[in-house]
Amino acid sequence: MMKNLLLILLTSFCLSSLSAGEENSASLDIPTESNGISIGNSKNFTGLRINFRDRDVERIRGVNITFWHSNRNEYADVSGLSLGVFPDAGNISGVSIGALGVGARENLSGISLGLLAVGAGRDVSGINIGGLAVGAGENVSGFNFGLLAVGAGRDLNGISIGGLATGAGENISGFTFGLLGVGTGENINGITLSGLAVGAGRDITGINIAGLAVGTGGMLTGINLAGIGIGSGEKITGINIAGIGIGSRMIDGISIAGFGVGGVDIRGASLALGTVSIEPGGQYEGLAFSAFNRMRGLQKGVSIGILNYARKLKGIQFGLINYVRNNPKFLRILPLVNMHF
Repeated sequence: MMKNLLLILLTSFCLSSLSAGEENSASLDIPTESNGISIGNSKNFTGLRINFRDRDVERIRGVNITFWHSNRNEYADVSGLSLGVFPDAGNISGVSIGALGVGARENLSGISLGLLAVGAGRDVSGINIGGLAVGAGENVSGFNFGLLAVGAGRDLNGISIGGLATGAGENISGFTFGLLGVGTGENINGITLSGLAVGAGRDITGINIAGLAVGTGGMLTGINLAGIGIGSGEKITGINIAGIGIGSRMIDGISIAGFGVGGVDIRGASLALGTVSIEPGGQYEGLAFSAFNRMRGLQKGVSIGILNYARKLKGIQFGLINYVRNNPKFLRILPLVNMHF
């Protein structure tokens, strides 16, 4: 058995070497030059093909076995079962298994397993497992696992698990996990988990859980949990729980923080051990519960705390000291309860 394998390997190596400096291919094909069994660098073949190193291949269908990475094979179209040290071509579809990795200049689709990496210059789709990483110059979709990272130059869709990090240049959707971080230049949609941080340049929507922080430059919508902080450049909507603080220009929903919740306009229920506050000119509508409720704009609703302050109140305060600036002077500071309607 071993002797036969070595004979096939030697034959394919010799035939590949013969074709290395020639424009035409050199191969032993049975029963025809396009179908059956081929040993060597056949360019167009359907069936079982064994070659040491592919060069200038055009179209292969069936089982393609190679023993080294290709040379000038960027326009090859390979479909079926690809096995080798590093199966690579212009386009690969089917089942691809590489001892080191699997790569395509253009698109890679199907089931791809590489000990080190799986990648494509454009799109990767299907089930992709890279011992270290899975990546594409444009889009990655399907089930993707990389022990270190999963990344896409544009969009990442499906189930993506990066041992350290998962990221995309534009959008992420689906279930996404990165031990250190998950990040994208634009939007995240779906369920996102990270040991440290989840971040997006624009909007995040869905369920987002991070050991340290969840943040976005645009809108944050859904259920968000973070060990330290949750923040957004525009608006936070939904249920938000953070170990220390939650902040955004606008907050709408239920917000619970270990220290503080703050924004310009807040609506809903906010609970914090330290403070709930709005900026001057802002508006708070709903329930505020904290040690110090600091409303430097208009407050509509109820605040409960040790110290309650409202520049302008349309509601009621419960606390040790309650200050309502738009009340008559003798009613501005009251113990236990204060109100203005």
